[in-house]
Amino acid sequence: MVAIAGSVQNSPVDSALGNPDVVVEAVELNLADQGVYTFDPLVAEERIRRGDTLVGLLERMGVNTAGLATFLGQDKTARNLVNLRAGRVLTVQQTADGDLQWLRYKSGIDEDSQESILIQKRNGQFVAKLESVNFEKQIVFRSGRIESSLFAAADKAGMPDSVAIQLTEIFGSDIDFHRELQKGDEFKVVYEDLTLEGRSARSGRVLAVEFVNNNKPYKAYWFAPSGNRNAGYYNEEGRSLKKSFLRSPLAFSRISSGFTPRRFHPIQQRWKAHNGVDYAAPTGTPIMATASGTVKFSGWQNGYGNFVEIQHHSGYSTAYAHLSRFGKGVKVGQKVEQGDVIGYVGATGWATGPHLHYEFRVNRVPKNPLSITVAQAEPLDRNAFSEFKRVQLALDRRMELATAQRLARAQ
Repeated sequence: MVAIAGSVQNSPVDSALGNPDVVVEAVELNLADQGVYTFDPLVAEERIRRGDTLVGLLERMGVNTAGLATFLGQDKTARNLVNLRAGRVLTVQQTADGDLQWLRYKSGIDEDSQESILIQKRNGQFVAKLESVNFEKQIVFRSGRIESSLFAAADKAGMPDSVAIQLTEIFGSDIDFHRELQKGDEFKVVYEDLTLEGRSARSGRVLAVEFVNNNKPYKAYWFAPSGNRNAGYYNEEGRSLKKSFLRSPLAFSRISSGFTPRRFHPIQQRWKAHNGVDYAAPTGTPIMATASGTVKFSGWQNGYGNFVEIQHHSGYSTAYAHLSRFGKGVKVGQKVEQGDVIGYVGATGWATGPHLHYEFRVNRVPKNPLSITVAQAEPLDRNAFSEFKRVQLALDRRMELATAQRLARAQ
């Protein structure tokens, strides 16, 4: 079964935004009749997750990584692969025995014309070089309804996981995706799809999204004011969606114990206050800093086990306990940005199972993280707001046209 992609007719809005919604139809080919069997090396692609390392990602793909870690530490070009960016794609060619032949990873910042790092294995030795890659960009529309999970709905809609992850990041301060997502929630997304030699290479940035959660609509638009100052996502009122604190330090998990002045401690076997929220999640799940700040403590702290405390602005601080290990470079005095991985879920200290104990403090007084009111960001100035409205109206029109085209095809 293969997929053949085509596109519907352009509209005036498309000339400003790129190509329209991509239509994918499945066509069945009877390859058995060809009688051809090839043993070409396997080429595979893997979407990078938060906290992934190159060696760990390759091992997940079944690739032999012997000698690669040493090479990454010695080669100046390959050293750039130490820090992988979540959402990007790693392309790998390996033999039937799992030996690496080559891998390619986008290293540039620009979305259209960029550099990639190519690592090849020649005569048993690794070599690395930079190569220029030019992508073509098209604009894609997808929509879906939540039945069980966001990723299941994304798969059904033909939307890449990396785009679903972007949605959780865009609305991370408004929607708790592991606690507040409900069956029947809906989404509409306009995003970039980058192609190489006519083939979809990876998804790009989300340009506009409408997410209806519990019958409440949330909208976001990517906007870069002139001069590319304060580029980011804005709501319909022109306010930045980058709030002071994320609603949750984990992308997906479940709350196993809430903030309460009286809880029976499972280890100490007595009633005491629970000054935080516990998130049950598998060991190794990445933990994000919920706001930018400076690491105040990183180490072992009694019943908290492996523990990180981050000092934020205006007397706010957050604490993360029972970590299995710390994020790279998370040491006292280190500055971290909102969304940075500061550690991984574990069960160190007084813990009966793997989970994250998360605390929110104001002037060192514990507060309930789930009831904290996040301050609204400042709106755009008058000139930038006028520019933003033009972008917003064009993106809204794109979604309206795509929705109408999809309904017409369904009839």
